[in-house]
Amino acid sequence: MTRLVIIIFVFFLLDLYAYQSIKTLIDTSLAKGLFFGVSLIVTTLCFYTYLIDREVFPTAIANIIVGAFIILSITKLVLITFLLLEDVIRIFEYVLSPKKITHIPSRRKFISQIALGAAAIPFASLLYGVFKGKYNYRVIKHSLYFDGLPEAFDGYKITHVSDFHCGSFDNKEKVEYGIDLINQQASDLIAFTGDLVNLKTSELQPWKATFSKLKAKDGVFSILGNHDYGDYAQWESKNDKQDNFTQMLVLQKEMGFDLLLNEKKYVQRNNQQIAIIGVENWGKGFVKKGDLSKAIGANVKDKFSVVLSHDPTHWEKEIIQHSHPLQLTLSGHTHGMQMGIEIPGFIKWSPIKYRYKRWAGIYKENGKYININRGFGFLAFPGRIGIWPEITVIELKKKT
Repeated sequence: MTRLVIIIFVFFLLDLYAYQSIKTLIDTSLAKGLFFGVSLIVTTLCFYTYLIDREVFPTAIANIIVGAFIILSITKLVLITFLLLEDVIRIFEYVLSPKKITHIPSRRKFISQIALGAAAIPFASLLYGVFKGKYNYRVIKHSLYFDGLPEAFDGYKITHVSDFHCGSFDNKEKVEYGIDLINQQASDLIAFTGDLVNLKTSELQPWKATFSKLKAKDGVFSILGNHDYGDYAQWESKNDKQDNFTQMLVLQKEMGFDLLLNEKKYVQRNNQQIAIIGVENWGKGFVKKGDLSKAIGANVKDKFSVVLSHDPTHWEKEIIQHSHPLQLTLSGHTHGMQMGIEIPGFIKWSPIKYRYKRWAGIYKENGKYININRGFGFLAFPGRIGIWPEITVIELKKKT
């Protein structure tokens, strides 16, 4: 509770500063009441949810609270940035010429107008991301060419999805539309690369029937992501956490998912095979339960291999330099930070690039490919801006 009070106080100080931009244009009791009252309520509810009781509100309400907090915070950050720049300029003017009058109300009003205009852009974008963008599913298709692909698998299609985070879903109709869209790709195999839930396996129960609809000729293969182990929830005992994990394994089986825990399965066509290698989560800065050597096992060196590994840093740290070909890796995890700018052929940018060197789409190094799916769901920020929820279809082609 002490942390909550301190956080609210810090945000109140920031609100006081941000309000200066509004004060120069309109300064009434109603304006003050709305500005500080809404900010106080949203900030308190948001941090109470995250610091004290994550299950106090239904998912839809929690998403609105968190979304409102993020929208208000980013908008106020823009306002503060402009005001701070103007104040710094005034300080320099005073230092250079102490006798000069530096407070010019008309200039302050002009800066405030610019700040509010600039803040309106992220405000509108974030609103769209929360109410529309998070279910704006996109199908992205790639054809990848390989020397060692068996002839029988020339044209083989894999639908790759990742990061459902079903604990964040708040619109069943939209989610079911996304699941139907996955099935409409009519791929030979569906690969899910981890993070079914946010905190607990119980989040999956309401979506069990929906996810059970996923079908492909050669099945639905899945792995675990860092959120699927229950590491981010508070547990009464170790047994409770273990029961949660056991239930995760049970539900995936009941949904028809072929969960690979550091193991491989073979897919056959006309007496030819490719290996599907599923690795448990292994990520830089995250849980490392993945054992690539164990997953590869024996008798795979000459087989074309598709590796499922949740975190793309695993590809960078172990897979690229591995002695086995491991021609294609499918990952997720980054979500593309759920916000950014992508114009095919022109620009591809997201703040996540400063954390992950490779964060979305196809990359190739040392003769090996990786596809990093932008994620089907969303986490923390209940929306998406520019980086839309993704369904990837990868066609394997034999290089001639």
